[in-house]
Amino acid sequence: MNTPISWLKAYVPDLDVTAEEFVDAITLSGSHVEGYERKDKNLEKIVVGKILTMEKHPDADKLVVCQVDIGAEEPVQIVTGAKNVKVGDVIPVVLDGGKVAAAHGDDNTYPDGIKIKKGKLRGVLSNGMMCGIEELGSSRDFYPEAPEDGVYVFPETSGVKPGDNAVKALGLDDVVVEYEITSNRVDCFSIIGMAREAAATFDKPFYPPVVKETGNDEDVNDYIKVEVQDTDLCPRYTARVVKNLKIGPSPKWMQERLASQGIRSINNLVDITNYVMEEYGQPMHAYDLSTIAGNKIVVRRAKDGDKFTTLDGQERNLDNNVLMICDGEKEIGIAGIMGGENSMVTDEISTLLFEAACFDGTNIRLSSRRLNLATDAAFKFTKGLDPNLALEAMNRACQLIEEMGAGEVVGGVVDVYPDPVMPKVLPFEPDKMNALLGTDVKPEEMLYYFDRLGLTYDKEANTLTVPTFRQDLNCMADLAEEVARFYGYDKIPVSLPKGEATVGKLPYNQRIEAICRDILEGNGFSGGMCYSFESPKVFDKLLLPADSDYRKTVTISNPLGEDFSIMRTISLNGMLTSLATNANRKNKVAKLYEFGNVYLPKALPLTELPEERMKLTIGMYGDGDFFDLKGVLEELTDKLGLKGQCTYVPTTEYPFLHPGRQAKIVKGDELIGVIGQVHPEVCDNYSFKAEAYVAIIDMPTLVELSSFDIKYEGIAKFPGSTRDLSLVMDKSIFVGQIEEVIKKCGGKLLESYKLFDVYEGEQIAKGKKSVAYTMTFRAKDRTLETAEVDKIIDKILKELSKLGIEIRA
Repeated sequence: MNTPISWLKAYVPDLDVTAEEFVDAITLSGSHVEGYERKDKNLEKIVVGKILTMEKHPDADKLVVCQVDIGAEEPVQIVTGAKNVKVGDVIPVVLDGGKVAAAHGDDNTYPDGIKIKKGKLRGVLSNGMMCGIEELGSSRDFYPEAPEDGVYVFPETSGVKPGDNAVKALGLDDVVVEYEITSNRVDCFSIIGMAREAAATFDKPFYPPVVKETGNDEDVNDYIKVEVQDTDLCPRYTARVVKNLKIGPSPKWMQERLASQGIRSINNLVDITNYVMEEYGQPMHAYDLSTIAGNKIVVRRAKDGDKFTTLDGQERNLDNNVLMICDGEKEIGIAGIMGGENSMVTDEISTLLFEAACFDGTNIRLSSRRLNLATDAAFKFTKGLDPNLALEAMNRACQLIEEMGAGEVVGGVVDVYPDPVMPKVLPFEPDKMNALLGTDVKPEEMLYYFDRLGLTYDKEANTLTVPTFRQDLNCMADLAEEVARFYGYDKIPVSLPKGEATVGKLPYNQRIEAICRDILEGNGFSGGMCYSFESPKVFDKLLLPADSDYRKTVTISNPLGEDFSIMRTISLNGMLTSLATNANRKNKVAKLYEFGNVYLPKALPLTELPEERMKLTIGMYGDGDFFDLKGVLEELTDKLGLKGQCTYVPTTEYPFLHPGRQAKIVKGDELIGVIGQVHPEVCDNYSFKAEAYVAIIDMPTLVELSSFDIKYEGIAKFPGSTRDLSLVMDKSIFVGQIEEVIKKCGGKLLESYKLFDVYEGEQIAKGKKSVAYTMTFRAKDRTLETAEVDKIIDKILKELSKLGIEIRA
C-alpha cells in the first residue's frame, strides 16, 4: 500500500511533519513502513520562468538565446534548442548549480540526478536549462499536455508566476510512503484509512470527505432492477444511475493525486472510479446502461463451461465457482475482478450505471487465481471489505460526478443488503488491559485513544462501540493492543510475567515413551520412522488370512499410487522392510524400534474418523534371539512398575510369526503385546534370510497399566537364605510355567528368583532339558530357620512334579 503524504494532508491538514518524522511515528504506532520515496529527491533549484525574448543564436542554426524572467531583479539568459517554446511561455527552469532527474533509461548511470552548471553553448553564455517533463522525474503518462519531445509549458490556467517553485507547482514535491499492511487491517488499504491512522498517531483532527446528498427528483428504481441470487458471495450490492454524461479530462488536482499513486488519468468517469477506490479502498465499476438488457442486474454464479470475454479482449473459461454480474440476458462482468467487453464504457455513452458492492474475499482470490486475472479491484476485495463501505463510496463517486459537471445523478439508490453488518459492542475493561500490558494507563487516557480511532463510549453501559470498518477489534486483547500502540510501545516498562507457579513436565504418556526409548537405546536399538500409507499387498506378505481384521482398512481417496493407497492397520510391514534393507546391504546386525500409529476403522464404509492407536514396534536380527528380546521387554516393564506382573503366554494366533516361537504379553486379562520370531516364509517374502525377532506393544494399554507408585523399602535387617534347584523336564514345558509355581509357593518369603542355566545334551535324556534356578528367601522380622525354607522347597517340588518335572540327579 502506497500513500502520498500530500493526499493524507487533504484529510489531516495540520499534519506538519517531515518525511522522517512521519515514518518514525507511524511505525511506532503499528503501521509497518517498508520505505518512502521523495519524488523530488533529484530536483534542485528549479523555478518557474517566463520567456521575455528569443533571438537566433549567432553561431548555430538550431539554437536560440532567450531572456527568461525568474522573478529576480534581472532576467537570466538561457540557450535552448527546444522547438516548442515561444515568447510569453511559462516554463520550468533549472538554474546554475541545480539538479534534474536522469532521463528514463539513465537512472542507473545517474542515480543521484544530473547537476546543471552555467556554461557557453557555441560561444554564448547559458545560465541554466529549460526542462522537459522527463527531466522533472515524471512522464507524459501523468502529464499528457507535455510535448513528446520538448520543454514543458505551463497551461495558462495554472496560475503560476515567475519565481515560483516549479516542482511544487507541478505537484512533484511529494513523499510516497510504502507500507506493509497486515491482512487484519483492511481499513488501512485506503487513503482515508491511513489518514485516520496518521491523525490518531499525531493527535491531529481528522476531516473525512463530507459527502452531500446527490440526485435529481427521479427514482433510480425506474432505471434499473437488481437481483442477488448468491448472497453468500455478495452480501451487498448498490447501484446508481448517471445520465447526460459529459466525458472529458479530470481536474488537475485529481490527476495529480492519481499520478502520485502511479495511476494514469484517462477521463473524468474512469478517474472517479479509480479515485474512490484509492480514497475509500472500495472498488467500483461502471457500465453503459444502454448495453444492460432488460435494465436488470443479476448477481449469480457462472455455469460450468461458460466462456466470457473481459475488457482486455481475452476469452475466459468459467466454472460454477466464479461469481458473475449479468443483465437480463447475458453475463456482463466477472464480479470484483473485471468487466466485460460487451458492456464497456465508450465515449458515446449517455447513461451510466455505477456499481459498488461487497464480494466474498476468498471467492474473489480463488477466482482471480483460477482465471489468471489479477486486478487492483480483485486485490482489494481479497482482503475482505466492510459491506458498509459500499454505499459511502457510491455516494462519494456521485458527489464527484456532480461537482465536476460530468453528468446528472438520478435520485435514489438500489441497495440489496439482506443481512446488514452491525457495529460490535465490547466491554470497557481498563484494569484487565493494564494487567495484560503491564502498564498503568488511566481509563480517561484509554478513552481518548479510542475516540481518536472512531470508537464511541457508552458510560452507562461501560461499553465501546466498534465501527464496522475495524474488523480486527473483537475482544479485550485487541483493544489493549490499540492502547499499547498509541500509549507507546517504547513507554511500556519492563516487568516480570505474573501467574501461578507451575511444574513443567511432559504428559504422562510421553514420559512412558521417553522411558521406553531410553531402555531400547541403552540396549543398542535405534529409532526409526515408517510410512503410515501402505499397499494392500502387505497383508499377503504377512500371510494374513482373507478374513483377517487387519485387512479392514481406511482407503485413501487420492493416493500417490497403489503402494500408498491404504492406512496401515499393523505396524510390522515398515519394520520388516527396514530390517530387510539392512540385511541386503550386508549389515550383520540390526536393532530397530518405531513409535507409530495404526489406523483402525470403527465401521466400513467410514462414518467417522478411525481410531489412531500408538504401537511400539521392535525388530532385530544378527545378535540375539527370542530370549534376548524378551529380556529387553522385561527390563522395560520392570521400569514401568510392572515387575513380575507380566506373563508370556505361548500362542499360534499370529501367522506372521513362527508357530512355535511366539507369545502374548499379558497382565491378567489385558493384552499388552506380542513377541516372537518372524515366520521364515515371511522373511522370504521380504527377501532376506536372517532369523528376525519382533515385538509389537500396544502403547495405550502399556500406559494405562504402568505405574510410578513405588514405595520405599529399607535395607534388610535379617540375612536371606539362598537355594538352587536343578530340574529336568520335557522340552515342551516353558520356564514361565516353572516361575508361576515358584512365585505361588514361595509366598511372601520369596525375595527373588533367577534362571541361570538351560542345558540340553548327552547327559540329559532325549526330548528333555535341564533348567537351574537360584532363589532367595528372607523374612523382614526375623532370621529364617532352615526348616522353614525346606518346607517351601518341598512345596515347590511337589507342585512341579504334577507337571512331570523332577530334580536333576
